[in-house]
Amino acid sequence: MGIFSRKNTDSQSSAPADPEMARLGRDYAIAKRHGDRQAMKRIASEIGSRDLSDTDVDSYRQGRDAYNNVPPAHSKPRRNQRR
Repeated sequence: MGIFSRKNTDSQSSAPADPEMARLGRDYAIAKRHGDRQAMKRIASEIGSRDLSDTDVDSYRQGRDAYNNVPPAHSKPRRNQRR
């Protein structure tokens, strides 16, 4: 195994138990990164209306963390800020 190996031995690399909850977690992370408050509220209310088990919550977190671990493609532009 080299110094730049991306192999992950954590349990996070396994597939989520509920792909629907993982998709909701990923959608929430995307909405949060892009500042889409309406989508964030819609997803949060959808999550709140369900009766979630521990595996559902873990799948949601796996989907959210999977997107959050990807760094942004570019930094936000600095406007009217002196360097």
